[in-house]
Amino acid sequence: MRTRFLGRSGLQVSELSFGAMTFGGSHGYQHIGQVHGTEAKAIVERCVAAGVNLFDTSDVYSGGRSEEVLGEALRGLRSEVLIATKVRWAVAGNPGPNDQGLSRHHIVRSVEASLRRLGTDHIDLYQVHGWDGRTPWEETLRALDDLVRTGKVRYLGASNLAAWQLTRALGISERDRLERFVGHQIQYNLISREAEWDLLPMAVDQGVGITCWSPLAGGLLAGRQRPGQHPPAGTRRAIGYFEPHDTGKAFDTVSVLHKIADNRGVTPAQVAIRWLLDQSAVSSVILGARDLAQLEDNLAAVGWTLDDTERADLDLVSYAPPPYPHWHQISTNAARADSPVGVDG
Repeated sequence: MRTRFLGRSGLQVSELSFGAMTFGGSHGYQHIGQVHGTEAKAIVERCVAAGVNLFDTSDVYSGGRSEEVLGEALRGLRSEVLIATKVRWAVAGNPGPNDQGLSRHHIVRSVEASLRRLGTDHIDLYQVHGWDGRTPWEETLRALDDLVRTGKVRYLGASNLAAWQLTRALGISERDRLERFVGHQIQYNLISREAEWDLLPMAVDQGVGITCWSPLAGGLLAGRQRPGQHPPAGTRRAIGYFEPHDTGKAFDTVSVLHKIADNRGVTPAQVAIRWLLDQSAVSSVILGARDLAQLEDNLAAVGWTLDDTERADLDLVSYAPPPYPHWHQISTNAARADSPVGVDG
């Protein structure tokens, strides 16, 4: 397992990281969180043995239980790993007016609660879990900067922001000499390539490392669902998540994944993850797993690479014309088979 720098920071993260949304399940994200106790410990230990050093969660996953289960599973391994969590949304039901958002009040209370649940004295990567249009970036960023200066947080990141929102935050950090976001966690996969229009070129320009959630589009890119079939039970798509904008194109992409996987002697999921790892803007791809078998399959995406023809086939079948004004980045139809403009182009 190789490591990559997270943006222009000096922090090195494993090219595959583990997302603990499946941990917990007492309430909140109970339809996703399913893993507890010894099973969670076994998954974490297998990740560490494979070279995974970044474990990602959020205070809102399973109403805080994900952090608790992850913290317990990492007991005895804390010095070997990096922990990332997030702040923005209300953890409990019926929140008060200050129990969500990115105000100084909510951030300070949330980080203390996350530290307790995780059973640690610091968070390696603390991420804002979305945009809060009611709180000025200046307030949010100064509160986060204070957390870094006190040692409770080591690095700052963001998740699910628009390019203009992240760019504005970076500009304020530079102007006011505050700690900046070094990572941006986004949805990016072969059937959700909108990030290539703005977010990836901006990240490359600004030195922000991209970490990818849902690399398999809720299980669709694992290739177990055929056109006209219902999503397999237990997948996120089975409960109404990750419906593609263009179903026909999505299944055409799955068909190419199967072709490449059969020729390679690997699985479609491994090919889909490998495609992401070959994008130079990507610092780490976040894996989710309900059990060791699923984890083992995904971990096998490292140690090899796609050839130029395979990448071109995947780029072409999953390509979607960018909207105005992004179309100016592509000068000819031939560029469609190249790597995303602004990433490798």
